[in-house]
Amino acid sequence: MHEGRGNLSENSAPAAEADWLGLNGARVLIAGVGGLGGACARAFARVNARVAIADNDAEHLAKMAGDLSQDCVSIAADLSDPHDASTAVSDAVAAMGGIDVLVHAVGINIRKPVLEFEPEEWHRIQKVNLDSAFWLSQAAGRIMVHQNRGRIVIISSVSGLLAHANHAPYAASKGAINQMMRVMAREWAPYGVTVNAVAPGYIETELTQAYLSQEGHRQALSEMVPAGRLGNPDELTGPILFLASSHASFVTGHVLYVDGGRTLV
Repeated sequence: MHEGRGNLSENSAPAAEADWLGLNGARVLIAGVGGLGGACARAFARVNARVAIADNDAEHLAKMAGDLSQDCVSIAADLSDPHDASTAVSDAVAAMGGIDVLVHAVGINIRKPVLEFEPEEWHRIQKVNLDSAFWLSQAAGRIMVHQNRGRIVIISSVSGLLAHANHAPYAASKGAINQMMRVMAREWAPYGVTVNAVAPGYIETELTQAYLSQEGHRQALSEMVPAGRLGNPDELTGPILFLASSHASFVTGHVLYVDGGRTLV
């Protein structure tokens, strides 16, 4: 674990914005610093929350720490491993003096027909997507239940609802995340802990870049979205900030679709 300092402070939000959200000084752990996780880290930094970032890629961590407009805590860990996930939460708590918000943005996908999947591919997707969400949420949930407050936001997907071809293991992991999140929300609601999921539609990220670069794929996906375009990571951060804020204190067990209307058709 190490401290990283951003190069600039010009992206800091006005105090009024931070105060309105109630996230000024909130202690936030972002798990996964790829496209969506990185956008979340920058968004929380802009509203003057304290940010810890965790990932298994040291290069991603170093780059993100340099991009942020504040000091951050960087934690290298295999978040799909129960021990590493618990240690990552403990390290974040030790460095920040506690934890108020966990955002889970860890995920991988392999696109191929059901009949072509190998057992190791199925297990890898479940381990990275689902296991990491369970172990991190469990570790953070223990602390939040004890302190009688906390916010957990897990990034799901429209694939947890829609039957996209060539997405079987990924869709299964996201559908499982949605139901797991509901059970956590039910168990922890009496302790002031909310657990919600944000389900993006077709978003341009590192996870989708290779697929979208293939001929015809971008147009085909855009045509399935009523908004007529793909989303970008920054369009997810507003809903995530809301769910992490004091304004969402009575919102729990909810899957919020951020998809340009994709789930409407």
